[in-house]
Parts: sequence; C-alpha cells; structure tokens
Amino acid sequence: MPRPALACAALLAIGVALLPLAYLGIRAAEAGGDRIAGELITGRTGELVVRSVALAAVVTAACTVLGVAAAFLVTRTDLPARRLFGVLAALPLAVPSYVATFAWVSTVGGFEGFWAAALVLTLVSYPYVYLPVAAALVGVDPAQEEVARSLGRGPWRTTVGVTLREVRPAVAAGALLVALYVLSDFGAVSILRVEVLTRAVFTSINLGFDRTGALVLAIALVALTALVLLAEQLSRRRAARYARLGGGTPRPPTRLRLGRSRRAAVLGLAGVIGAALGVPALSLVRWFGVGVSRPGSLGELADAAGNSLQVALLGTALTMVLALPVGLLSARAPGLLSVALDRLAYLSHALPGLVIGLSLVFFGINVAYPLYQSVWLLALAYAALFLPLAVAAVGAAAAQAPPGLEEVARSLGRRRAYVLRTVTVPLAAPGIGAGAALVFLTCMKELPATLLLRPTGMDTLATGLWKHTSVAAYAAAAPYAALLVLIASVPTWWLSARTGVLTRTGG
Repeated sequence: MPRPALACAALLAIGVALLPLAYLGIRAAEAGGDRIAGELITGRTGELVVRSVALAAVVTAACTVLGVAAAFLVTRTDLPARRLFGVLAALPLAVPSYVATFAWVSTVGGFEGFWAAALVLTLVSYPYVYLPVAAALVGVDPAQEEVARSLGRGPWRTTVGVTLREVRPAVAAGALLVALYVLSDFGAVSILRVEVLTRAVFTSINLGFDRTGALVLAIALVALTALVLLAEQLSRRRAARYARLGGGTPRPPTRLRLGRSRRAAVLGLAGVIGAALGVPALSLVRWFGVGVSRPGSLGELADAAGNSLQVALLGTALTMVLALPVGLLSARAPGLLSVALDRLAYLSHALPGLVIGLSLVFFGINVAYPLYQSVWLLALAYAALFLPLAVAAVGAAAAQAPPGLEEVARSLGRRRAYVLRTVTVPLAAPGIGAGAALVFLTCMKELPATLLLRPTGMDTLATGLWKHTSVAAYAAAAPYAALLVLIASVPTWWLSARTGVLTRTGG
C-alpha cells in the first residue's frame, strides 16, 4: 500500500479509537475551564492520583521482576519441566482480575486494601511481561552472546550485559501494558475498596450525583496515561532495529545450569503459579457443583457463552482491521506521524470501560443511532479499549520481518500494495495472529463497557458472573467464572506455545 494511503488509513483508525476522548472534550467544554480547574485542584484528587500512580508503580515493578525471571527460567536455564512451567506461567492471563479477587476475598479473611490489590493485580498481570520476553529470549540471535563469550565474558555477565539488553524492548512493552492495565482496572480495586481514580469515576457516575467530578477524574486519568507513554517513549533508543540481518540457520540458545539454585527456582516459580492459579481454582471447584445444579442454569450458561464468543470475535475482527495500518506505518515509515499515531492509540486504553461505554452511548444516540443497542457499538468499544494490544503486535511483527525481501520485490517492479499483500503481511502473519489472540482474550474478560453497551436482554459470561456476584450469589456465579476461564485459556495456551517455550530446542 502506498504510504500516503497507509497514513490515511492509520489516521482513520486512530480517529475511531479516539471517539471517547472526543466525548470527554465536548463535556469539558460544556463544564467550562473554571469548573474543571476547581474540581481538579483539590486534596482528594491529589490523593487519588498519588494512590493510582503508586499502585501502578508497585504492580509494574513486581510484574517486571516476575515476568522477566519466569521467562528467563523457562527459556534459558535447565529448569526441570520447563515446558510445563512455560504454559502454566502464562495461564493467569486467562483469569479476569475480578474473578481472582472474589476467589481471594472468599478464601482469606480481611483480604482488602492497597497491598491486597497490588498482590492480585500482580498475579494476573505478570504474563503481560512474561509472554513477550519469553518470545524475545527464544528468538534472539545467539551470535552476539557467542561473541561476548569469545571475548572472555562468563555466562551470567553475558546474560546481564548482552541478552537482557537485546530483549529490553519486549520488557518495556510488557511493563507499559501492565501500567496501563492497572491504571484502568476497575474490578479488583472496586471489590477490595481501594480508592483510586477508576473506582472514584465509577462511584460518581453510578450514583449520578457528580458527573462533572467524574469527568475531571477521567481527564486526570488520561493525563497520567500520557505521562506513562512519554516516559516509555523516552526510554527507547533512537533508530533501534531488532530484525536479524539475514535468515541464518536457526539455533537453540545456550541454557545456563542453575546448579544449587535449581530447587529454589522450582519452588519460587511454583509458588507464584500456585498463588495465581491455585486460589481461583480451589474457589471455583468449591462453588461449581452447587451452581450448575440450579434449574435452568445450563441453558443460561450456554446462551451467555454464545453471546460472549459472538461479541469477542466481532470486537477482535474490528480491532485488527483498525490496527493493521497503524502497526505497519509504525514499522515501515518511522517518523513523527507514526510515533504520534502509535502513542495516541494508547490514550483510550487507560480510560475506565465505564467512561468508554458512556461516551459511545452518547455517540450512538446523537451521531449513529442505528448502532445504538447493537453488538456493533459494543465491538467499537472493544476496539477503542484494546487497539494498543493489536497495534503493538502488528508493529513488532512487521519490524522483525526482514525489510530486505520487500526491497527485492520493489526492485523487481512490484507495486507497494502488491508487496504489502504478498510479502509483508505473510511474514508478519504469526505476530498478527498473536495480537488477535490477545485481543480476543481481553474482549472475553471485559466487564464495565459490556455491562453498559450490551443489547437489552443479552448476557455474556462476564456480565452473568458480575450479576450474581454483586448479590453475593457465589455458587450461581461459579459456572460463569469457570467457563470464562476455560475459554480464555485456549488463546492463552496458544500465545504461550507461540513463544517457543514448548519446543524441545527452544531453550
């Protein structure tokens, strides 16, 4: 595709993703600058901002340590049963934060507050770092490590000085996703009664007494997101390229011997996985039998599962269509425009799903009424929320595809659109597929926007689960939670398999 056409398509995609921000701008103009400033500069807003930043910082730091350590253990060491650990370490991604939180609350007495939220969010979020880092460690060119060793560096010095530097973009991308996820999370902080921006926005809107206050808090959340994106952008090295300079011969990386640390590594990784998966599993098993024995429960469950699959597949398809031009532009035409579009795609990601839902209700009623109360408006909400996940996957896959093949095709007289269709996209297809799996997974788990935008009378697994747990009917909610986790486990398994940790030569 010619670059002007690619840029136009990317601008259109970002315009769709920024519809919720347009809603915020319109409402802010109605409220007036003085009212916004009066609401924004208060002690309560300051406390909410500090607590939100602190929670995001703690969880991001913990997820970075756990994710990198787990990825390194299963791909670069002689850890026993490393392929089994490789799959299990990714599965917490299939557990929604509100399901994990209910499980911990019902199992551990007095489980609430800041550190409880930090624990739960860390356990369900660290796969955002683990998966890209594991894939990068498996795919990294071992030539530079071999050069470092030939110059006298030991295995651990090579790991710290060479290997981890090569996977730094994957670490940064994963940490960015964790930080944005924590800033936008509503389920865990609401159940655990942690006063952060998202919970305050929900409370203000849900009670209906302070919509201007909710607007101000949402704007503060967008500003925090912009700062996080700016910090991540400054951490990148300019003009860095991580594609191989040739196909080369695939070689397995060298595995380090853990020696006396082997038992401690197994116990540590098993402890993390046990806390992330064991507590929810035990709670669901305890409630499941009672829940499915209710009259009519199986029919309701089947309807909810069908609805979940329908809206998740629709949202995934729309998100990937919008992400393709943005990701390709970022990888193949680096510059101010591509960087700006790539960053703008993230802004809506940190907004609470409730704000996204309200903005699209406004859009549906006033601009596109035929979409109102349809699954298409819900798919649009998913695209606004999860576009960054797809853009990152498409951009990374296109960046790793050797540009030399495209240059050869161009030198043979092929047009850009033909090269894009027959060379670039097929080379990037595995990465695009991984992005689609990640978007599908997150669409299945999404709750607040689904609660607001689903057509009347339509229940998904997430909304059915929330409906029962909101009245403390844990047994009735258990089948919804179990089926949701089971379906979400399929793309999670595929994502972990794609990292290469399941191959015998992958580490």
